[in-house]
Amino acid sequence: MTCGDPVLKIPRMVYKRKEAIETNGLALTCNTMVNSDKSINCETEHALPLTVEFSDCNLPNFIQIAADFGSETYGYTVTPNVDHLIRFCDDPSFRDLYRTAQFVLLDSRFLAYLLRLSAGLRLHTSPGSDVTAQLFEKVIAPDDKIVLVGGTQEQARILSSRFGLRNLRHMNPPMGFIHDPAQVEACVRFIEAESPFRFCLLAVGCPQQELLARALQTRGRARGLALCVGASINFLTGIERRAPKWMQNAGFEWFYRLLRDPGRLARRYLIRGPRIFFLLPRLKFELRPVAPLTPKIIRS
Repeated sequence: MTCGDPVLKIPRMVYKRKEAIETNGLALTCNTMVNSDKSINCETEHALPLTVEFSDCNLPNFIQIAADFGSETYGYTVTPNVDHLIRFCDDPSFRDLYRTAQFVLLDSRFLAYLLRLSAGLRLHTSPGSDVTAQLFEKVIAPDDKIVLVGGTQEQARILSSRFGLRNLRHMNPPMGFIHDPAQVEACVRFIEAESPFRFCLLAVGCPQQELLARALQTRGRARGLALCVGASINFLTGIERRAPKWMQNAGFEWFYRLLRDPGRLARRYLIRGPRIFFLLPRLKFELRPVAPLTPKIIRS
């Protein structure tokens, strides 16, 4: 069976709560990522249904968890949207990055509504842009050490000025750095050298940011909470404008972004994105409790 075959019925999706899986001590997979922007056929047919685990918490819950996380342990957070779930279906090595994340927060209100309408599933949403904004507005103190990977020097300056940050560390790796082992090593070492930190914001796009987060986990030297935040820094610094609240709440933020930048986003939203309707019946969804996911203290 391929992705072009008849769609399986939506009731195949399963939704249940389960005990948290242990995520410490797992080796980083080094398989080459599939370029799923160009991928048509799935690589998932022999392992159906695929399980997607979301952390069982809403946005306010997670903000409190992040505030209490501290700098004695390391963990990382991913915020899957529709595009990420398509990659999740296509690429086994990408699934490993989600499996070992301490927190998995549903970014897409569109997907949440789709699951509610098609299968009666009710999942909390915690869009990465909302998470990032609330951390800066409610949690981060002026003297907290914040590591920002991605974004420009001007964006780092804007963040420092707007929120009165005195301990922001910034690195912007070059385009395509993830394909250069020396550049990846330099980036990981930069983050480790700034450890312990309160938060490390990885804003270099998917799957680059998830690969960095996993590499930090595998090496076991970093302390603090890393978050894969994508374009959140662009919104927070005014480089890009978010959709009006009513469009966000209705699940149409993607449409607003498409209208503002059709040249860059048309393929993602109009060609690649609709694949999610074929892939959803091949997935099952589980909630895992967040408390057991807090990683153990890693001692040197």
